[in-house]
Amino acid sequence: MYYLGIDLGTSSVKILAINDNNEIVGDATKEYPVYYPQEKWAQQDPADWWRGTLEAMKELLHKLNIPRNQVRAIGFSGQMHGLVALGADNEVLTPAILWCDQRTQAECDEITGFFGQEELSRLTGNKALPGFTAPKILWVKKHLPEIFAKIKHILLPKDYIRLMLTGEYATDMSDASGMLLLDVKNRRWSKELLVFLEITEAHLPRLYESYEVTGIVTEAVKQELGLEGEILVVGGAGDQAAGAIGTGTVEEGIVSVALGTSGVVFASHETYAVDEGNRLHAFCHANGEYHSMGVMLSAASCLKWWADTIHPDVDLETLLEEAENTKAGSNRLIFLPYLLGERTPYSDPDAKGSFVGMTATTTRGQMTRAVLEGVTFGLYDSLKLLEAMAVPVKQVRVIGGGAKSNLWKQILADIFSQEIQEINTNQGGALGAAILAAVGAKRYKTVEEGCRAMIKVVNSISPIEENVKTYKRLHPLYVELYEALKDWYKKSSQLQGI
Repeated sequence: MYYLGIDLGTSSVKILAINDNNEIVGDATKEYPVYYPQEKWAQQDPADWWRGTLEAMKELLHKLNIPRNQVRAIGFSGQMHGLVALGADNEVLTPAILWCDQRTQAECDEITGFFGQEELSRLTGNKALPGFTAPKILWVKKHLPEIFAKIKHILLPKDYIRLMLTGEYATDMSDASGMLLLDVKNRRWSKELLVFLEITEAHLPRLYESYEVTGIVTEAVKQELGLEGEILVVGGAGDQAAGAIGTGTVEEGIVSVALGTSGVVFASHETYAVDEGNRLHAFCHANGEYHSMGVMLSAASCLKWWADTIHPDVDLETLLEEAENTKAGSNRLIFLPYLLGERTPYSDPDAKGSFVGMTATTTRGQMTRAVLEGVTFGLYDSLKLLEAMAVPVKQVRVIGGGAKSNLWKQILADIFSQEIQEINTNQGGALGAAILAAVGAKRYKTVEEGCRAMIKVVNSISPIEENVKTYKRLHPLYVELYEALKDWYKKSSQLQGI
């Protein structure tokens, strides 16, 4: 039998298949656009997600020549926090507002002002952030009241695909944790937040654990895909929890780092825990436990911006080679990676990307390396918060597009002053989704068993002591720069007509 993982990302959807022999047998990907109609806005059309999902699934099934009755279950990994507002007959009422959209700071302030931070943390385990779903709902209520009045169902992005596959309104605990609507500690919707927003549980999907079966694929969809038999659809997970499953980050002591569009430092907990000030997210994990994570809004996307927008005529390999031939520390040049604002540890939608420390002798290689170092400094901030919570850090595993760069992995080892482990796959969320599907189908008894069967450590990268010393001296300057510039960021954002 085959088990499929649907990874609904920000720029593309990826479908991955594993089999009963614990093998990844293939994958297929389809891209779709992100729309930025205004500064700080980021939107997508759910129809693009569904179209891409069907196309990728058809391509994968054809490429692997999977027999019609051999797909047993489907799981999900999904971009988190996005608001999909549906009306009657599942009509999409407005473009989906994405996780990286930063328009809702005023709504965050309103939520925090109403509850107070301490009470909000008690109710949800988290603070109000512009990326989260609840502020988006409040924004629609205030700015699009005619749309708000028509809302019948509120879904997260991956759960829209579930609806199209099964006809069911459902979500999982890990993805729901990022809505600011879930009582994370008790794994249930927060009645107080629903009352404040003037919505009810009827608007929200049913809650499941990530490995639980939420429905079956409809006959109409099976006919379109050329499939037969009962195909189970499990809860799946938010992309970071699914990515953690895809790295085997399911026990204390293992920390995963995702160098994707965003950057994430992720640690699993057996019990519920919240850091002081809610700088880290306190979420439910896909294995039925809990996790803490720090999130940077721009990680590998910083390198993509640097390569595609600033140097479109230079191939990425050349840029990285120039950076590798540059000494650690980039001659004290520092890059602040706030191209979309920032979440951890600052929660500042006004923050801007910045190079600081350029001179007449600054080279392109130094600037490229500074981009990699700046993102990694931001990730290190999250690691330090985990350490302050006394979270054990015994192993660090890295995934994501940025993990393809040996230079970036070495910089990560040097700044973290930790051995970085490479595993036998870089499939991340898609693999985690497929493992969850296999658990739901009883191929594995537990998520942990699935991880042990699929994921192996194959290599490690040790820190270079000289570089470790350099970065320990440079990191405090990186931290000081945000404090020095944050008032300027705010003033700059308030300027109109420029």
